[in-house]
Amino acid sequence: MIQTNKKPVRVRFAPSPTGHTHLGSARTALYDYLLARQTGGQFILRIEDTDRKRFVPGAEEELMAGLRWLGVEWDEGPDVGGSFGPYRQSERKEIYQNYARQLINSGNAYYCFCKPDRLEKVRKEQQARKDSYHYDGLCRDMDLLEAEKRVAAGEPHVIRFKTPRQGTTTVRDVLRGDITVENRVLDDYILVKSDGLALYHLAAMVDDHLMNITHVIRGSEWLPTFPLHALIVRAFGWEEPEWVHLSVFLKPSGKGKMSKREAANLVKDGYSIFIKDLQDLGYMPEAVVNWVSLMGWSYDDHTEFFTMDDLVEKFSLEKLNPSPAAINFTKLDHFNGLHIRSLSAEQLAALMKPYFIKAGYLTDDDTLKKIAPLIQPRLVTLDEGPEWAGFFFKETVEPDPKDLVPKGLTANEALSVAEQVLEILSGLPDVSQETAEPPMRELVDKLGLNAGQVFGIMRIAITGQRVSPPLFESMEIIGKDLVIKRMQQAVKLLEGQISD
Repeated sequence: MIQTNKKPVRVRFAPSPTGHTHLGSARTALYDYLLARQTGGQFILRIEDTDRKRFVPGAEEELMAGLRWLGVEWDEGPDVGGSFGPYRQSERKEIYQNYARQLINSGNAYYCFCKPDRLEKVRKEQQARKDSYHYDGLCRDMDLLEAEKRVAAGEPHVIRFKTPRQGTTTVRDVLRGDITVENRVLDDYILVKSDGLALYHLAAMVDDHLMNITHVIRGSEWLPTFPLHALIVRAFGWEEPEWVHLSVFLKPSGKGKMSKREAANLVKDGYSIFIKDLQDLGYMPEAVVNWVSLMGWSYDDHTEFFTMDDLVEKFSLEKLNPSPAAINFTKLDHFNGLHIRSLSAEQLAALMKPYFIKAGYLTDDDTLKKIAPLIQPRLVTLDEGPEWAGFFFKETVEPDPKDLVPKGLTANEALSVAEQVLEILSGLPDVSQETAEPPMRELVDKLGLNAGQVFGIMRIAITGQRVSPPLFESMEIIGKDLVIKRMQQAVKLLEGQISD
């Protein structure tokens, strides 16, 4: 729903293609998307790929596939174009150099010719004094003409921002209000490296201005350099966007940020912080969106189930929470179950089919559609479908003979029950629930056993599983011929137990 009382925003998601797309990136992109759709604005995808050392081939493609899987589409970007391109920073080198030169001419930046060995010496001296590291300003007040001669002569150099040394800088974050820092604690950060490529500090500010970005939504890891970014914008005389620094994600224990090692261990337990993994693990994109949206935002104190349309209608920056959010995978399972149960049988069958195929089953759509309602209440993830219902697509099942002997019965007694079940089923016209369940319950009463014992033998024999979808509904789908064959096999297995 577009809220006509709100001015259309222009927001951007600007990831670096340096690895797998994780939950933090997904949440930022989602909030950008929701705000754009809600106000009738535009959502821009911009790739910040100037750090070539950390560039990972294929990461950009994975990112786009992951966002589209989540249902997050962009209006402008590297693959769809737009009026403000190029949308990859690596293709905008000359633009940044031009703006860096403007900062130099206005006295807000300077050329620095300090070599790495000198900077390392300065760092060690400051460390010995227990000072925090910062550039000592050797080149800060160099005559511009002299600096330009050295640049023209080909001397290696970087461009640094000339941060004010006196006074304070106040910046405003939507979540945290005004933040004031002493300028003396800020560094003269590098804006352009010696290879001519701009760093994020300059490139992102220039791009946000040129692309008319109204709101910058990003992670709280940018808070330490937030004052620098505002100072750069002000040095150009540009209007600042609304700055929104989202809460940090904590590992499930709530103690500290998630590390790469811990993230790798999660997959062993069927979880992941990476979008591609969540897709492979059987999670629905709607559930991931629902889950991620509530890590740092809430609508009220009781509503938890949201579709994307719901979120577009209800999302607001005012209800974001700056407090750290622990990653709760139990909640993800909960939401995934809710969204699975909101599907029609046809929808669930279609979503489960790839997982059955991956597990090696030859499926057909009609059977999957019949199975779906039986296992729908029990599924947590889509990849559990084959675990619950693979037996429908097997010619034979292989139950453990010991499982065919329920608690309280001997193997001889279990064999007698199985033989009587086989005799009754063989005489029925079909094994539909309406036809097969009444005589089986009569058998339970006749034998003086409980239903769990008799039906347990049948369940193990027919499905090969201790736990399965409802027995009689399953028998109807399997069909009489196959049910009879499986009961005959169970009788033989029990006979083998007795002879042993």
